[in-house]
Amino acid sequence: MQEQLIDRIYECSVVPELWPDVLDELALITDSIGGMLFSVRKAVNWTASANVFEAFETYVEDGWLGKCPRRMCMMERSEPTFFVEQDFWNEEELANNPFYRDFFHPRGLGWSAGTLLQMPTGDNIVFSIERQLKQGPIERNHVDRLNELRPHLLRSAFVSARLGLQRAQGAGETLSRFGLPALLLDAQGKFVEANDRAESVTDLVRFNEPAGRVVFADRRANAFLTGALERLDGVSATDSLSFPIRNKDGNAAHVGHVMPIKLAAHDIFANSYALLFLTPLDQTRAPSTELMRSLFDMTIAETRVAKELVQGRTLSEIAETGGVSITTVRSQLSSILAKTGCSRQAELVGLLANIALGQSDETLDC
Repeated sequence: MQEQLIDRIYECSVVPELWPDVLDELALITDSIGGMLFSVRKAVNWTASANVFEAFETYVEDGWLGKCPRRMCMMERSEPTFFVEQDFWNEEELANNPFYRDFFHPRGLGWSAGTLLQMPTGDNIVFSIERQLKQGPIERNHVDRLNELRPHLLRSAFVSARLGLQRAQGAGETLSRFGLPALLLDAQGKFVEANDRAESVTDLVRFNEPAGRVVFADRRANAFLTGALERLDGVSATDSLSFPIRNKDGNAAHVGHVMPIKLAAHDIFANSYALLFLTPLDQTRAPSTELMRSLFDMTIAETRVAKELVQGRTLSEIAETGGVSITTVRSQLSSILAKTGCSRQAELVGLLANIALGQSDETLDC
């Protein structure tokens, strides 16, 4: 069931008219009424379940989007999770919040689980699952279910966002509109097609040899790619499909993302198995904590460990401040090393420091 839903999520990447169906399914598994997806870069694009479409049409057209307190709080917290109202406000604050009082409550809405991704490319993506006011808040077990799907939702939605939530008519058009280095691969990792932007990263990845495998200059990135391709037939909620790509100096220059081509997406990419695309690590613009968390598919707990390691804390100190055992922290460190392609703790710290991971905790209050 979970794998089938993940397949449908990836199907939406280049067939964005299917997003409302997936949003309905997310609403169903969380006992909610509907959901919506927003993408903002140079323009606002959005889609929603039929049950909440009219409400969010008003939300966009009447200017509620620009003053939405949910979005502002998610931006300030910048954590890899779906948030609910109780993460930001108590009962009294929520009852007196003009946004809820004047917009959501009159429409019978008021409880949600939402998440946001801010990319160094300038793309901002928001998912929100909406529940009727009379039902009460979305429970934590439902939030946990959404968090299992979150990396796949955001990876697929990012592709949709780059296409303006519009279906392209073929592989060439899709790759051209994507606007980032992107390549199509077969199941063996052999090159099928690439866009012009891919020519700008030939110092990092070699792909223009006839019928040859795509090969990174960074050998660890090659291992990641091979492993990701092996998992795509039955990709699960826990599979990591994003990885750092280091330059000749050993510094992370891009993040590579492998996206399976599923179901109706084969109508666009008929002869391909996976889409590989690269996002730049722009240290001057990236909301770097969110970048690390979302693009390396780290959990909240793993992110805390990584951040504190960069801040110079020992594993024992991290365990003490987090109220967990040293064994738990070591296990989390092992997972982080695997996800980032590092073999040692010192190498991990150097990588994360290189992508400017730290943001001041002083920005976390709403």
